[in-house]
Amino acid sequence: MVTMRENPSNKLFVAAIVALLLLAAPSHLFAQAGAKKPVLLYSRYFNAKGESRYLPDGTYRDVLARLRDTFEVRVNDLPLDAQNLKDVKVVLIANPSDRAVRNNPAPPHCSPGDLEALSKFVRDGGGLIAMGNQEGHNLEINDFNHLLEAFGMRFVNNYTDAKRLIIAKDVPIIGGLRWAYYTGNQVVIDPNNPAHARPLVMNDLHQKPVGGPRDAAGALLAIADLGKGHVAVVTDSGWITNDALSDKGIGSVAIKGEDNWEIFLRLTKWAAGQK
Repeated sequence: MVTMRENPSNKLFVAAIVALLLLAAPSHLFAQAGAKKPVLLYSRYFNAKGESRYLPDGTYRDVLARLRDTFEVRVNDLPLDAQNLKDVKVVLIANPSDRAVRNNPAPPHCSPGDLEALSKFVRDGGGLIAMGNQEGHNLEINDFNHLLEAFGMRFVNNYTDAKRLIIAKDVPIIGGLRWAYYTGNQVVIDPNNPAHARPLVMNDLHQKPVGGPRDAAGALLAIADLGKGHVAVVTDSGWITNDALSDKGIGSVAIKGEDNWEIFLRLTKWAAGQK
């Protein structure tokens, strides 16, 4: 067997070539490789202590796990002030609570300070996704609507039962997808608000509910832009639970063949200012 002696000059030559290649490589490749993921905060601040709906290690476990491919996901119940929002890109709020649960303290309702902090957060380029629900889910909307009205929207107690919605292909962001909607309230839009609120999904009364008789005309999902930021308001919190995403369904209703994960991913990317 013939072996080659190690030659120090060969090592120096290879090292020089590697250095030249690194210098010639586009700098954006290294920037992308070291880039941090944007932060998505699942805020439980407005959820009552002891509230078991939509827990991060419960029915929202799977969706938060999937989001980690795109975002740095955080979960906390800290006040949504400037300090706690300073490096956050998207805030997710689901089913803000109305009343205390068992012997726990009453949950905070949206205050003028919360309104000021979250409005500034959006104007400065942050994204907000707020989700409502149906009755009987300890949902608070009266004070929370003060926040939504800053973006030209508000929740109302008009309900649509579970149904499969085929979203038209020309709808921005989520066109052509299938939404398994698991019952919720409604968004009313102020067309004169400077946030340019507009419906993204109107309830299609030609697509009948599969989980009950209620079928209210109106917006089920709406979006707005304020300053540099984006806001999405959804009228159902159950549509991204583990069982909804797996086609198992909720209660006695299972809507199969849905695109709920893709819809939610696109909404979160849009809220973060990504394409």
